[in-house]
Amino acid sequence: IVEGVVQSIKLITEEASKRIAEFAFEYARNNHRSHVTAVHKANIMRMSDGLFLRKCREAAENCKDIKFNEMYLDTVCLNMVQDPSQFDVLVMPNLYGDILSDLCAGLIGGLGVTPSGNIGANGVAIFESVHGTAPDIAGKDMANPTALLLSAVMMLRHMGLHQHATKIETACFETIKDGKVLTKDLGGNAKCSEFTDEICRRVRDAA
Repeated sequence: IVEGVVQSIKLITEEASKRIAEFAFEYARNNHRSHVTAVHKANIMRMSDGLFLRKCREAAENCKDIKFNEMYLDTVCLNMVQDPSQFDVLVMPNLYGDILSDLCAGLIGGLGVTPSGNIGANGVAIFESVHGTAPDIAGKDMANPTALLLSAVMMLRHMGLHQHATKIETACFETIKDGKVLTKDLGGNAKCSEFTDEICRRVRDAA
């Protein structure tokens, strides 16, 4: 605008807001969740976040069986650290999701255990771990495979293979809970291959 001043445009569309809001309630219903929270800053971003929030409210009107509330992003961050159990499904614009998902990852053990999925409107979906390539430990059999494994679990559920997904997920969680075979980032001394072998053993035993 003038020297030393910049302006950044925040682009939010009605179509995309409607799609993600409706998907949040669809996801809640399909995964036996009972509560959707819209995360926003409409008190500051009145037009852009206001549009997003209106679409969330409209989606909620069509899903009376699912509870709905609205919360500011900063309040959600505070409450997430203090008591994450109060939340079920969160829906928000992309930037807020980037911030809040990393906060949640920190609460559960880091990016090494955090899966993700990108689900398109045309049914195409991509599932991946959210961490980087970690070139400093490449080829050293040290990486934690949990994030990638749980991303595969999300993929199986998306494909309707719920029984297979649950079996793998349970084996992974039980291995971590047992605490005997863990990678270094989880406080153990196991190699990636040893951790994976233990999960595979539990999957076979559950067959």
